[in-house]
This record gives sequence, structure tokens and C-alpha cells, in this order.
Amino acid sequence: MNNVKTLKVGDKATISKKILEAEVEMFANISGDFNPIHLNQDYALKTIFKKRIAHGFHVGSLISAVIGQKLPGNGTIYLSQKLQFVEPVYIDDVITAIIEVKDIPKPNRVVLNTLCINQKKQIVIIGEAYVIPPGNIKLIKD
Repeated sequence: MNNVKTLKVGDKATISKKILEAEVEMFANISGDFNPIHLNQDYALKTIFKKRIAHGFHVGSLISAVIGQKLPGNGTIYLSQKLQFVEPVYIDDVITAIIEVKDIPKPNRVVLNTLCINQKKQIVIIGEAYVIPPGNIKLIKD
């Protein structure tokens, strides 16, 4: 866990995870997003992707995992997240979420660059998060 006193611009953390078919199906059930591009191979064959793709927010949730568990870590509170979905993520792709401290504009706020890449080192998601690091929760209204 890092608090604002131990964080510095350039700090990084990552996680990697294979996107499994069962998880795509579970995410559809959890989110209620049953778009056939995620669940039906016959449908997907007729699209520009030619096969099923993972839900963007399923993949994006890996960013949340890094922020909540590694950087800044347990107790971090999300204030905002910008995401741009750059490339599709297919079932069985291995995705690495990379978080980097971009700025510390206030004593109780941190701006993070957020990035997800696949096993081919292609950017699939790029964005930016604004968070309250651990130990600063009482300052949430600042």
C-alpha cells in the first residue's frame, strides 16, 4: 500500500491475466450485457472482428485491480476514469494492465496513466484515472 507521502511520479505497477471464455460469460451475467459479439461465435463471424471479443469493461476492470491492490493499493478510492478502447480483446488473449503515477496535483489526489496491452504488445485500452490514495479518505470532499 502506498500513501501520498510515499508515491512519486513515475511509480508503476502491473498485473497480467488471460481472458477466459467462462469469465466473458460470467461478465455478461453480472453486467447484463448479452451483446452477441461477446457470446455467439456465428454472430461474431459476420462482424469486423471475425470472432468473439471480450467486454471492454471486463478488460478495463484489470486497471481497477492494479489500482486497488498495488498502486496506490488497498484503500484507494476511485474518483474518475477515462478509457479509450483502441483494439479488440479476444478470448484467450493475455492482457497486462499497467498503471503509472502521472501527477500528484494535491496532497490527497493522484493522477494515474492507465494502459492495457495484449500479448502482442498492442495497446488495447488507454486512459487516465483520478484517485484518492490510502490514508486520505477523510479528505474525500476536498
